[in-house]
Amino acid sequence: MPRRWSLIVFDWDGTLMDSTQHIVDAALRAIADLGLESRSPEAVRSIIGLGLRESWASLYPDTGDRELTEFTSAYRRHFFSDELYRTTLYPGVAEVLRRLRSQGHSLAVATGKGRPGLDRDLERTGLGSYFSVTRTADESRSKPNPDMLLDIFRQTGSAPEQTLVVGDTEFDVEMARRAGSPALGISWGAHPGERLRRAGVLGLIEDIAELPGWLDGPDGQ
Repeated sequence: MPRRWSLIVFDWDGTLMDSTQHIVDAALRAIADLGLESRSPEAVRSIIGLGLRESWASLYPDTGDRELTEFTSAYRRHFFSDELYRTTLYPGVAEVLRRLRSQGHSLAVATGKGRPGLDRDLERTGLGSYFSVTRTADESRSKPNPDMLLDIFRQTGSAPEQTLVVGDTEFDVEMARRAGSPALGISWGAHPGERLRRAGVLGLIEDIAELPGWLDGPDGQ
């Protein structure tokens, strides 16, 4: 019997990469550098998954392009600093990706990261060869706009209804919905499971190791 999901599209930060706190720390340090009105860690966590421009607009809606440029520069300086930067996958990620590929699933990434950051992570983790396509927020419009997924569909030839999006934020879920694909939520990332359920996920898993079993179970068939 053909598999229901020919393509599985993963978010990166907070889904495969244990980087949520790293993002929060870099953003808060950038905000402090610029002398801006402070934002709470929770406020920063809530907008993880968006591109930098969209994140900035959500945190500081009354500021303009000059402040965005300054924030982007400060954020990237901290994000890639030796003090903060790390490439730590969640336990079991590489094994799960290997298993999914061996079972015939094509894999892709759609992330709010920029291309330099994603390429650096893929090289350091050795996961680049697992993904047939990767798209970033500086190549397509940011989530929850569906452009990243639509680009992936064009490049892979996959149909929306045969594509499963796996992510940790409601922006992943909304992107999938707008593109005509279902989404599976994960509970260990930036947005809590209840927020993902309200956004309309097909299901919710508690550990990446559960993904192959979920795909083979009644909800994933």
